[in-house]
Amino acid sequence: MQQKAKEKGFLADCGTKLIVDKYGDKLICVRYIYDPVNQTRIKTVELIEEKRPYISHKRHIPPNKMMHLRVAYGEVSIGKLIKNSGGYWNKEEGYWELPYREVIALGLDNRVINC
Repeated sequence: MQQKAKEKGFLADCGTKLIVDKYGDKLICVRYIYDPVNQTRIKTVELIEEKRPYISHKRHIPPNKMMHLRVAYGEVSIGKLIKNSGGYWNKEEGYWELPYREVIALGLDNRVINC
């Protein structure tokens, strides 16, 4: 079957009123697919199957993302720790850069400037 064009029917359109009556609040969308070869129109519906509360978890940060760290001028030991873990000092911006996985491993997540 070769489908040529798709058209969305909005829930307030005349052709969708019977569908709205049939499915009620579970209805999300009505679509019309036209098949010019067979000269047919297919009507599809998108329904809500399940609705339940969703608790968002912390935003996922890729482990290799370079993080910017704030280290005060006198904290030489922290700077050495970052450098020994593969981090480097960004002279232009004035902060340390270190991959996120290392930031977490060293417990330096409270020093992160960017996310």
